[in-house]
Amino acid sequence: MRKLGTIDLEILHLAVNEKGTFNENNLENSELKRLGVGKILDSLATLKDRKMLSLNKDGSFSITDLAKEILWSKSIPTWAKILRLLQIKSCSLDQIEDILKISKTELVNEIEKLRKNQFVLMSPQRIDEKIVKVYEILPEGIVEIDKTETEGFKKTKFDQIKPEVEILSIIDEIIKEIQDTSIEQIKKEHINKKLLKLKEQLKI
Repeated sequence: MRKLGTIDLEILHLAVNEKGTFNENNLENSELKRLGVGKILDSLATLKDRKMLSLNKDGSFSITDLAKEILWSKSIPTWAKILRLLQIKSCSLDQIEDILKISKTELVNEIEKLRKNQFVLMSPQRIDEKIVKVYEILPEGIVEIDKTETEGFKKTKFDQIKPEVEILSIIDEIIKEIQDTSIEQIKKEHINKKLLKLKEQLKI
């Protein structure tokens, strides 16, 4: 897979939202305008050089099939699209749905599968005074998605999850949730010590 930066992703996502082609007005009306003209032009030129965007005669840009193959191709399993996206940036469920254009129902099932296999971790974060579940890729997930570059997608198996692995994952999520609560720091540390002790006892 050709690696994308967060700005590359934002530009290609804009193209997908605009049915494949966008122009200067679309850029001006998007969040990308915060970057300034120079930065946007540099990013567009880089994506064009990498053959992820093509320049049209009217000055607009179109996303290429090469770029679509990264996150928007029907030939790529949903779980792999999620891992590829999370390699670029951590996302909430709503963001994943918006970027990948996949139904929330399907995403929830696939993310749960990835979480149980310890490929992704859910971290509650406070955004605009709300607690939002944000998903991030774990080292095991990076290894797994990188392997697909040479081995393809069919060799990845999601079965036989060990109960202790699932429990350890849940404990990690509880620890992260505690850090974002308004409980006194001393109490947080006390609870975390108990959870970490429980984790150690579970590791066989």
